Amino acid sequence: MDYDYHEAMKLANQMCFPLYAAARNVTGLYTPWLKPLGLTYTQYIVFLVLWEQDGVSVTEIGEKLMLDNGTLSPLLKKMEQAGYITRRRCRADDRVVEIALTEAGRALQEQAKDIPGHVASCIDLPPEKAQTLYALLYELLANQKKNHRKETEGESE
Repeated sequence: MDYDYHEAMKLANQMCFPLYAAARNVTGLYTPWLKPLGLTYTQYIVFLVLWEQDGVSVTEIGEKLMLDNGTLSPLLKKMEQAGYITRRRCRADDRVVEIALTEAGRALQEQAKDIPGHVASCIDLPPEKAQTLYALLYELLANQKKNHRKETEGESE
């Protein structure tokens, strides 16, 4: 069968579109719960990393969230100005910036504790389909990370 670029270029045939639209819709579900806390979704996921493991480097946060330093730096600066985190240079390597929660940042976890349940109740998928989707998305991300690593290693040779 011949390749038909007209068919390939239809919006309905793009995998990227439902991923994009679903991601926007799901992250939008967080807004009513985050707005009263004065948080954006991206700040919230930074907090999720820090509530799981306090005192991590900016690089580690970026790797876990798949965000670059250009995105993280202004975000972390705002979180520091709000009194939620501290940024300090690592004593062993001053090129490394470590992020630590303040008391206010730790206390925010208690205020945000119901958010995952609220959002989960808004996602209208049976649990087994939600689990399958979760697994497929992480598989896709892992494959992209692996391919990116291969490309990067190929460039340095």
